[in-house]
Amino acid sequence: MQHAVGSPLPPPHQPGHGPAAGWSPAAHHPGPHHPGAPQGSAPVPPPPAPAPGFTGAPSAPVPPAPQHAPAPPAPDTTGHVPLPPGRPVGMPSAPTATAAADPAATTLAVLLIGPAGAGKTSVAKYWADHRRAPTAHISLDDVREWVRSGFADPQSGWNDHSEAQYRLARRTCGFAARNFLANGISCILDDAVFPDRPVVGLGGWKRHVGPGLLPVVLLPGLEIVLERNAERSGNRRLTDEEVARIHGRMAGWYGSGLPIIDNSQLDVPQTAQILDDVLARSIASPPQW
Repeated sequence: MQHAVGSPLPPPHQPGHGPAAGWSPAAHHPGPHHPGAPQGSAPVPPPPAPAPGFTGAPSAPVPPAPQHAPAPPAPDTTGHVPLPPGRPVGMPSAPTATAAADPAATTLAVLLIGPAGAGKTSVAKYWADHRRAPTAHISLDDVREWVRSGFADPQSGWNDHSEAQYRLARRTCGFAARNFLANGISCILDDAVFPDRPVVGLGGWKRHVGPGLLPVVLLPGLEIVLERNAERSGNRRLTDEEVARIHGRMAGWYGSGLPIIDNSQLDVPQTAQILDDVLARSIASPPQW
C-alpha cells in the first residue's frame, strides 16, 4: 500500500471553521478598559432631534456615487507563460549557397556518442557554455541516476532492471530535449551508444528526439580512456576490462557514415571547436542514419 508523503494540506475555510464563533478582534486587541463599562462595542447614539419650532431645509437627496469602470489588472510578470509543446525535431535547414552554416547561432539537437572516458560530458558542457544560442546539456547518466532507491547499477550485472532504467532515462532525455528545442533552446545529449544495437541505441534516440538529431562520435585511443576512467570514482568508474570491451565495440562506428572525432591529443576547447566544424558540415549535408 502506498501512503501520501508529507503533511496533508489544511482544509479550505468554511463557515463555522477556524476561529471560534463570536470571535472579534477586540478579544485579541483590547482597548483601554474602564471599570463598569460594558465589554465589546459601544452602542451608536441616535442623531439629535431638531430644536422646537425649527424647520430646516429639506434634506437634499444624496447623489449616487459616480460609477467608474474597473481598473484593468496590473500586468503579472510572474503569471502563466504559454510554452509550445514538444514535438519531434525535424531536419535542420541547409544554409543558402551564399551563407555558411553557423552552428554556434543555430538551434540544434546534438547527440555526442563515445565510450566511458571519451570526454563526452566535459566537451558537451563546454560546448553548451560557449554557444551564442541558448543551449542545454542533457546527460543520460545524470538522468539515469535520478533513481535513488532501487537504482539498477549495471556494474552489478546487466539485467532487465538495468536495461529498463537505461531505456527510461533515454526516453526522459528525449522528452526534455523536444521541449527545450520547441522553445528555442538547443540541446546536446551524451550517451555511450553501441553501433551493434541500432534499435535500442541510435534508433531509440531518433525515435525519442526526432530525425533532426545530429550524432557525432567522440573516440580517442584506448590508453586515453583508461587514464580518464582511472580518475573517476563511484559507479562512474569501470574496470579496465569493461572499458576495453566498450572501446572495442565503439570501433564499429568506423565506416558507419557518422562523423568521428579522435580527441586523443586535443583538449576540451579544441575538441569543442572541431565539434562546431563537424556540425557545420552536418547542417549543410545531414548524415544518413
